[in-house]
Amino acid sequence: MSSEKPLRILIVEDEILIALELESLLQDLGHDVVGIAASSEDARTLGQDLKPDLAFVDIHLADGLTGVEVARHLAAHHQVTVLFMTANAKRIPEDFAGAWGVIVKPYTERGVREALSYVMVGQPREADAGRAVTFVPFGGAPRERSSQVS
Repeated sequence: MSSEKPLRILIVEDEILIALELESLLQDLGHDVVGIAASSEDARTLGQDLKPDLAFVDIHLADGLTGVEVARHLAAHHQVTVLFMTANAKRIPEDFAGAWGVIVKPYTERGVREALSYVMVGQPREADAGRAVTFVPFGGAPRERSSQVS
């Protein structure tokens, strides 16, 4: 992904305050939030209709533990780059459901910035020694992994 143009981002989160706070942060960072979905059905519809570049996906949505299926669908059928945002990373399957990484909740601005940097450049910035990890990229370079998703 090019780091020169703003990303079109879909937020898949059923906690409206979290979704609105993330939307504000992403807009402050220069990106376009094209939609917010609280359920898997909304996420699938918005993914198809809005064609985002990136989706931040919570694992537990209004209709249950459906975020993994949403991630898999968006990555495989709409070529959307997916990042999970969750407090329970243990629920992410071994194949990562097509996602590039996870931002641990409660998220920080730094974690979101690191995730965006990873998505836009293809690799994370150097982590500061001694600081807590807030974004964890999944193994392999994104370009290599994206061909596995198809």
